[in-house]
Amino acid sequence: MSREERLPIVDTASSSGEDEAKPVVRRRSTRDTELALPKEQGCCAPTSKPHRFLALLFMCLLGFGSYFCYDNPGALQDVFQKELDLNATEFTLIYSIYSWPNIVLCFVGGFLVDRVFGIRLGTIIYMLIVLLGQLIFAAGGLFGHFWLMIVGRFVFGIGAESLAVAQNSYAVLWFKGKELNMVFGLQLSVARFGSTVNFWVMQPLYNYVSGFYAGYTGLGVTLFLAGLTCVMSLLCTLILGWMDKRAERILKRNTNPGGDIAKLSDIMSFRLDFWMVSVVCVAYYVAIFPFVALGQAFFVSTFHLTPEQANTVNSIVYLISAIASPLFGFIIDRVGRNVSWVFVATVATIVAHLLLTFTQMNPYIGMSIMGLSYSMLAASLWPMVSLIVPEYQLGTAYGFCQSVQNLGLAVVTIVAGVIVDSSGGSHFWLQLFFILFLMISLLATCVIWTYDRKHQGNLNMSPAQRATYHTSMYVNIESS
Repeated sequence: MSREERLPIVDTASSSGEDEAKPVVRRRSTRDTELALPKEQGCCAPTSKPHRFLALLFMCLLGFGSYFCYDNPGALQDVFQKELDLNATEFTLIYSIYSWPNIVLCFVGGFLVDRVFGIRLGTIIYMLIVLLGQLIFAAGGLFGHFWLMIVGRFVFGIGAESLAVAQNSYAVLWFKGKELNMVFGLQLSVARFGSTVNFWVMQPLYNYVSGFYAGYTGLGVTLFLAGLTCVMSLLCTLILGWMDKRAERILKRNTNPGGDIAKLSDIMSFRLDFWMVSVVCVAYYVAIFPFVALGQAFFVSTFHLTPEQANTVNSIVYLISAIASPLFGFIIDRVGRNVSWVFVATVATIVAHLLLTFTQMNPYIGMSIMGLSYSMLAASLWPMVSLIVPEYQLGTAYGFCQSVQNLGLAVVTIVAGVIVDSSGGSHFWLQLFFILFLMISLLATCVIWTYDRKHQGNLNMSPAQRATYHTSMYVNIESS
């Protein structure tokens, strides 16, 4: 592979201001064969906007089922603890067991997409594992076997996180240099809409089912019905695979013209800014997902809400992110400055946790701030990986980020349950625990900014500056 082919993917969109006056020379390579596609093929051409955004629709929906089912326990926390006789620590095991296998397997899953399965087959395999895991989980509820439910969540986790890696790789493959931040925002939007719908419908659905099936049997039937969303996502995965195969044939796509092969050892060559992005992935998200997982009990005990009201408040983070994520992605596509957006998002999340912990202010305010900041971070953080590592290593890089994130979630979720149990059900110390991790995320963001500035990187540039930066790098390589 030539040295210029090793450059990370950059967004070459233009922006307003002085940057527009700078000439931008777009590098042409085998990777860009889609640019030569005849325009007369119209909306059926893989490079046309309608076709790409149709692919994006299926790209987003393939993650809907896994996110809907992921938070099934959070929406029915009181039911799980009552029907299965669980304390807070045992309940959090349902979430932590999801993360444990992905400490290693998610990294391996990304590598398998790069090296073995390919993106299409890999996505289908991971979606089938998600569906199998949800069915085992539901069967455990149906028969009242908690150990079987844990096995189901273990299997579910193996597929779901690797599926997210494949989904990210699909996004970069179809939208590299074109609306990538917005695409990541839209993917998060649909995924989190799945979580929001889960919090809306699972309690009413269980109430309806329990009229026919008593006790844990009703819980199991409810979880089986929730698994239908995974069947829908599997259909979307198959359709997207067909569309991608067609696009590859028409475009004669070659994402690795130099023939470099992804290796697990590649991770050792990644720069400090990538490692700090990984730290943010851990430190930020452990203050969101475990908080939501235990959120129903928090809002019931702290703000004296009913379980249904607590679920509504708890879903605000995901509801707002479903709306705001693509909007923030659209804005970031235009203005760039990804590191600055990550910094602002982390500070805003700290403010949200402080409001929920130290004031009796309406919890909708704190959760709304958290939802907006969460959307802002997701739309700005994940695309940075594609600005740091070469395309042939993207699956490995995203897999590693997901792996370390799951390590954090697995450990922190268990610790969170222990903190609540040892505090007699109080969430005060748990909130301070979350705020500490957000401070770590803020520090890592500052390191990213400092490193990028010192090495004259492109992570905090505008899109036009990135295009000029990439062109200058290419010219320097050609002249060397």
